[in-house]
Amino acid sequence: MEDHARSIPVLASLDISETRDFYVWHLGFSNDYADDNYLIVKRDEMELHFWKTDDRRFPENTSCYIRGGQVPALFEEFQQRRVPHLSPFEVRPWNMKEFYIHDPHGNLLKFGCGEW
Repeated sequence: MEDHARSIPVLASLDISETRDFYVWHLGFSNDYADDNYLIVKRDEMELHFWKTDDRRFPENTSCYIRGGQVPALFEEFQQRRVPHLSPFEVRPWNMKEFYIHDPHGNLLKFGCGEW
């Protein structure tokens, strides 16, 4: 098995504890690492990193895209969990079916799949 290079989003957090709680309790990620200034959460093949900032402009102007076959199941799960700021799951003009979530500090998570 090859160890392919991957890209991992590093998003901003205004409060590492609040970010951890949102991703663990609402989105089902596990807490892989946390200190006062850095956080790593994982779920299946998804991995997100967060760095601490006091400047709200960073998270409010940042996004990442999560793509793959499990996206429809994630949407159903997030609906059942009543995840706040969950958009409708709909086909966009670029022919991807997507839904969006804003985390508590404004980071935009875009989830999409090409087949539905």
